[in-house]
Amino acid sequence: MKKIKKFIRRKTMIYKTGVEYGDYTINHVLGCSHGCKYPCYAYMMKKRFGDIASYEEWCEPALVENTLEILDDEIPKFKSKIHMLHLCFTTDPFMYEYDEVGDMSLAAIKKLNAAGIPCSVLTKGILPAELANCSKENEYGITLVSLNEEFRRKMEPGSATFADRLAALRVLHDSGCKTWVSIEPYPTPNIIEQELNEILEAVGFVDKIIFGRTNYSKTISAYKDHRKFYNEQANVVIEYCKEHGKDYHIKDGTITK
Repeated sequence: MKKIKKFIRRKTMIYKTGVEYGDYTINHVLGCSHGCKYPCYAYMMKKRFGDIASYEEWCEPALVENTLEILDDEIPKFKSKIHMLHLCFTTDPFMYEYDEVGDMSLAAIKKLNAAGIPCSVLTKGILPAELANCSKENEYGITLVSLNEEFRRKMEPGSATFADRLAALRVLHDSGCKTWVSIEPYPTPNIIEQELNEILEAVGFVDKIIFGRTNYSKTISAYKDHRKFYNEQANVVIEYCKEHGKDYHIKDGTITK
């Protein structure tokens, strides 16, 4: 396990979003050790606004040590407004090999659930089995864009293996939890040749599938048929979900004319 080397304090935690996973969110860590190279939108924004100076700094997460104190103050103000609170949009709540991050996330989820606020979770780490004891209104997800471990080591160098992510998600599913997978950012064939149907079969036990294209990448733009490719792949997801009775969402901009 790895230890957090830097702690920070904030004045606010809960804020409103416009994303389908949750209408509100918290981001109780600055940075992410997974170091994704798709590129990572969160890293680009934090660097642009001066919160992070370098990729190396981004990969050394700083935990917001007063997260639970802020939630105690903010939950009464927000709980009547929140439909679903998401963890997290600019970091990972179960950062691989950082128990301190996971412990804080679990404590935050329990505190939010105790106030009647359901939580949505998305990770490239390992979802703890203890989440099965939390609210059954919660929704637990993993990001999975490939089954190729060589690709993962290159593009998500600090993350958990795809197999370990799937296994942990399966435990929660088998415990009666709502589960989902985000297949985003999905790579074009000039990055990796793979069959989307193989990924869909691997995650076939989940309740919902979200699919989205890769953005902000010159490599994607260099693939001349990228629009056609994403239209076709989105249709594969739609047809699979319809055939197997699953909920699905295709991210805005993935399907184009």
